[in-house]
Amino acid sequence: MAKHGKKYRNIKSKADPKINDLAGAIAFLKANPAAKFDETFDIAFRLGVDFKQSEQVVRGTVSLPHGTGKNVRVLVFATGPQADAARAAAADFVGYEDLVAKIQGGWSDFDIAIASTDAMREVRKLGKFLGPRGLMPNPKTGTVTDDIAGAVKQFKAGRVEFRMDRHGNVMVPFGKRSFEAPKLVDNANAVINAVSAARPSSTKGVFIKRCVVSTTMNVGIQIAVAAQEA
Repeated sequence: MAKHGKKYRNIKSKADPKINDLAGAIAFLKANPAAKFDETFDIAFRLGVDFKQSEQVVRGTVSLPHGTGKNVRVLVFATGPQADAARAAAADFVGYEDLVAKIQGGWSDFDIAIASTDAMREVRKLGKFLGPRGLMPNPKTGTVTDDIAGAVKQFKAGRVEFRMDRHGNVMVPFGKRSFEAPKLVDNANAVINAVSAARPSSTKGVFIKRCVVSTTMNVGIQIAVAAQEA
């Protein structure tokens, strides 16, 4: 079992068990930093799904109203005019077969991968490389598209992907500790709404079973989310 340091334990001892709302959790974590650097705020969900059923996999994207506070490195698989559009939209890496070969060789210094529809002929070969990291382009998340410029701009501006892990959990970053509290609240609510909207139609009972807000090095504060039953 991991052992936490004195600072972490001190913060945990100060956490009021009555704090169960989003604004209160964010205010507490901002007022009690656990690290000297600008920590990332995360929101994590335990979902009421049968994660062994493929039709109950939860994934999607959400546009954060105030961005992530992070420089998102966007890679685009495209050729011709679509590659030109990607460069004009400030994509960090643009290419096609050259990038496919580079990734097959072990390179992975990017955060989002976008592909044109035509490029997917080659990009499909990267399933075993990008799939485990949740980076495989997919039409459901808007990362397979022919509106390359629009997709690049959205992800650069603060659109983030989320995907359930094999245990039915989803964790999404939604800002930095340096953000003003109201902006963090706005971003977190956008994530909660997006995850709720991604509920598979075949799920039964309470969908969001548990929701916890934390920062990179800090304690997790469980917050109340309106129960949604089916």
